[in-house]
Amino acid sequence: MDFKLNGKTALVTGAGSGIGARIASMLSEEGAQVAVADINLAAAEKVAGELNGMGGKALAVRIDVASTQSVTEAVALTAGTLGVIDILVNNAGFTRDNRIDRMPEEDWDAVVDVVLKGAFLCTRAALPGMIEKLDGRIINIASRAYLGNPGQANYSSAKAGLLGLTRSMSLECGRHNITVNAVAPGLIDTAAVRNLRHFEKIKANVEASLPLPRLGTVDDVAAAVVFLASGPAGYITGDVLHVCGGRYG
Repeated sequence: MDFKLNGKTALVTGAGSGIGARIASMLSEEGAQVAVADINLAAAEKVAGELNGMGGKALAVRIDVASTQSVTEAVALTAGTLGVIDILVNNAGFTRDNRIDRMPEEDWDAVVDVVLKGAFLCTRAALPGMIEKLDGRIINIASRAYLGNPGQANYSSAKAGLLGLTRSMSLECGRHNITVNAVAPGLIDTAAVRNLRHFEKIKANVEASLPLPRLGTVDDVAAAVVFLASGPAGYITGDVLHVCGGRYG
């Protein structure tokens, strides 16, 4: 299948490591020019350098997705260097887990600001260029956690809100030939997950309980994003693609 990404410009937030880095690299492999955006510029530069070394065209961009000024500057730099953004992947996010009765307010704010407000700010900044071209793809990286996880009230709420934002944006943007979808990964085998204290127990539980008895991979998530960013997915919008091995409860 031809994903028709040659000549397209993509901006991926949180692309300095993990899932975001693999999304950036797979988009590059399919012919897109990629802005590797991360709050950690050194990490973004490493990923962008690897993509350029493999024959792609990538740009490292520092971005704080919770800052309007930073987002505006990152989008302008991307458009000025690579061209108007065709594909926006709102992937930036992190966890600060705690029981709700022990959760500091700043941990609630930090997670919600990056996951949910960050997607809003990045979308708002990228949309004018897409509207002018009458073409665009926006993919929000949600999580199966939107269904609720103990100890993750901030993260689960932010990801659930991201699905509401996805649906609302799809209703507003469709007339401009812009699709807006979400990908909801389950437990994905990343360095951050492997560093969890009870990783081996978690892994064993996944293998024993899922219809597909394994952890997901960054390739699984990136492939879903590439599909939703592609020409063949042009009639899909407002939807959520679960990449979770069949785990919904």
